[in-house]
Amino acid sequence: MYPLIWFFGGLMIGLCFWVIGRKRWQISRKKLLQQKNQLSQEKKIAVEFMHNLAEAIGEGVERKVLYQRIVHTAVITTGAISACIYEKLPNGRLKGVAVEGLFPPQRAIKTNSEEKTSPRARFIEKVLNSEILEAGEGIVGQVAKTGKPVFVPHAIEDPRIIRHEDTSLSVRSMVFSPLIHDDQTMGVLAVANPSNGLSFSETDFSMINSLGEQAALAIKNSDAMNLRFEKNRMDGDLKLAHDVQELFLTRVFPPSKGLEIDARYVPSAQVGGDFYDFYKLSSHKFCLCIADVSGKGVPASLLMALCQTHLKHLVHKNRSPSEVLVLLNEELFSRIRKDMFITLFLAVIDTRSDKITYARAGHEPGLLVKASTAANEVVELRGNGMALGMVEPDLFSSLIKNEETDFSGGDLLCLFTDGVTEASNQEKEEFGVSRLKDELIKHAGLDPQSINQKIIQDLNKFSPQSHDRDDLTLLTVKRV
Repeated sequence: MYPLIWFFGGLMIGLCFWVIGRKRWQISRKKLLQQKNQLSQEKKIAVEFMHNLAEAIGEGVERKVLYQRIVHTAVITTGAISACIYEKLPNGRLKGVAVEGLFPPQRAIKTNSEEKTSPRARFIEKVLNSEILEAGEGIVGQVAKTGKPVFVPHAIEDPRIIRHEDTSLSVRSMVFSPLIHDDQTMGVLAVANPSNGLSFSETDFSMINSLGEQAALAIKNSDAMNLRFEKNRMDGDLKLAHDVQELFLTRVFPPSKGLEIDARYVPSAQVGGDFYDFYKLSSHKFCLCIADVSGKGVPASLLMALCQTHLKHLVHKNRSPSEVLVLLNEELFSRIRKDMFITLFLAVIDTRSDKITYARAGHEPGLLVKASTAANEVVELRGNGMALGMVEPDLFSSLIKNEETDFSGGDLLCLFTDGVTEASNQEKEEFGVSRLKDELIKHAGLDPQSINQKIIQDLNKFSPQSHDRDDLTLLTVKRV
């Protein structure tokens, strides 16, 4: 009898343990499924959050617009009533830069007449956008200083939370998350009051911190993308300026009996202000010039175009080189920026008289190789004169003057910009005028096209184009 009772008793106890164990297993499995669903939901929210921000980054929006997208997306994805971003300024202070909903300011509001007349949401937004917190001030300052998030589940009991008279700004619960990327704190994302009327949970706290991390990454990526957009825009502007510059450079020279002529222009990585030109004045008179505008980029390119347009008009009035430069300086002086100027060498070749008349406005001297001497003597064509746009017209005209020299059969004239002589090698040694003279003497028997080609080849060997070189221009004319 007793063994039977013990058997059934043991069976019942085992059954009880089995039922309890299965119940616990079911509860544990339910919790596991809940956690799994919660993680899945968090992942979905994070993905949607990043998707929305990725669209903004792809559009190349500025930071302020991106901040607004972040707070808007944070409110939607967390179910909060309001959110705000405080940006860390260079001086360490924190400024409210974007707000969604009626977010409670982190300082007491000073009530004035404007509050009564302005819509409440607009007034609060204005308060937040003008609110600048000191480094370490309040919870926002603490989070920015330490880089650690703060969770306030029950704000009513927390003395750190500012109490506002306006009941619509009362706080039940808040989460403050730092915006950190690569150990750099960019600001703080603050989210207030779940829309369900309850407090934020630990899960909400974890999710908002995750969104803060994603937001910081988005801000960093947006900055990088905007830099790329800006670079592309600048590259486009430089390409346009380069194309304009190319249009102004003479490629086909007019017929010039008794002369052979060639020009080479090698631009630097940036758009510069080098230019040259050649004009046929009559059957035996020809005008040529070379110039260098100070500076780089679009301003230099535009000034070059302006100068060349005026010059083309002035040289055809049968004036001497110095007269042309005096008039050109008068045209440009009042229109040129104070930090810019133009150096220019202007010459008129007369094949009937075998003469060159020239004037030099602060430019590199021309180099004349005389074929009549056994050693091909190189003469520097100097002369006085200030750069265009640097001094008042009266002073400029008192300094500039015409110079004259012979230009007989076989003689060679080379005009150049300082990009040729100032090109440097690995040892920071410049190519210099002496090397250029040697090149001209060595190749004087060739035609101008071959001479320029040889000079450019030797210059590239001396100073590779990968170096940070200036624009360089060569204009070579040979009397035949």
